[in-house]
Amino acid sequence: MFEFLLNEKEKAFWLEVREFVKNDIPSQLIRDMDGSKIETGRPIVEKAGAKNLLGPRFPKEYGGRNLNWAAEIAAVEEVGVLGNSISCAFVMPSIVGQALNLFGTKEQKEKYLKPTNQGKLYSAEALTEPRGGSDFFGATTTAVQEGDYFVLNGEKRFVVGAQDSDWFLVYAKTNPEAHPHESMSCFIVERDMGVEVQNIYTLLGTRGGGTGRLVFRDVKVPAENMVGELNGAYAIFNRMMIPERLTSGAGAVGLGRAALEVAARYSTRRKAFGKTINSFEAVSFMVADSVALLDAARSLVYTAAKRVDSGADARRLVSEAKKIGTEAAWKVINNAMQIMGGIGYTTVYPIERFLRDCRLAMIWTGTNEIMNLLIQHEYYKELARKKEETRDVEQDAITPDEEEKHYG
Repeated sequence: MFEFLLNEKEKAFWLEVREFVKNDIPSQLIRDMDGSKIETGRPIVEKAGAKNLLGPRFPKEYGGRNLNWAAEIAAVEEVGVLGNSISCAFVMPSIVGQALNLFGTKEQKEKYLKPTNQGKLYSAEALTEPRGGSDFFGATTTAVQEGDYFVLNGEKRFVVGAQDSDWFLVYAKTNPEAHPHESMSCFIVERDMGVEVQNIYTLLGTRGGGTGRLVFRDVKVPAENMVGELNGAYAIFNRMMIPERLTSGAGAVGLGRAALEVAARYSTRRKAFGKTINSFEAVSFMVADSVALLDAARSLVYTAAKRVDSGADARRLVSEAKKIGTEAAWKVINNAMQIMGGIGYTTVYPIERFLRDCRLAMIWTGTNEIMNLLIQHEYYKELARKKEETRDVEQDAITPDEEEKHYG
């Protein structure tokens, strides 16, 4: 029902992706990924790339569609119904492509961005380190320049696509003695440059993406593969958080929507005490709560997308979209399992897989606690700025008395 927010061009792309999700992803592929029989999202990338569905916001000359965030978010929600592994593979070209599109050279765009959007190259983002976690700028991976090359040493973990990506977007310290925000650079590192895969993780959910640990031992990366300015990764990282967090929120809404649809249909067929269970308020009110939660989350995700499309600062809204989108999905999926009872806890229905997948969504791309940190920080800045612009409602107290106000 939210398609009214889309113009005709955006709606056409959304419908293309809806058809792709409906017809081009076999259930067996989903089962094989969740069973870790397949440890790559490459099949999804190749299928979507062949239909020109990847990186839709990027210029047509680099394999995109010249669309905007509103179109992409609508599409990502559709893909989200398939689960985290597939939606992650679908959005990765948009995530890593953001850095190349905004900060890359023409040569980098031709060599990496275009074939990635075409589904000919498979890509991944290497952010997290064993000792880093949410402290991104505490990274210890280093890149030392030696002539026309940078020599990389260090480790990255939890890299979705570690198993077989053709290239990685890697952040490394190039000036360890500088302020953290001025100490790092960003690189395009090809697997064939000597990247080692040390471990593929066994995961609770979001399986089949080949998530693992990468090791760089004296990996020589051509200087021409540096993205943006030397020691300028802070600017790139800031812009990268937009696609990471918007797509996380949108994909989670799709995941929650899928769970609700399964449970609501079940409630119209399952009988207890001679009636279908949707006739009991305990069930129908959970459905109502879930519908409202998803609509609220979807509204926030779309609003954040529109805000980014406008060119205005969207740090707070994007963080809220990720936080609220993932937490609403978690609540809705739990409601769906409760509605279905014991059968929802089995693999007869996909609810248990949705639950396992969704748990990661509240951790990756910045935990929801980090989202809270950003939200409150941006809000306090706005509060200070608006002090002189809006009504001071504190003065509307019934018995205002400045002498009674103590702050020490």
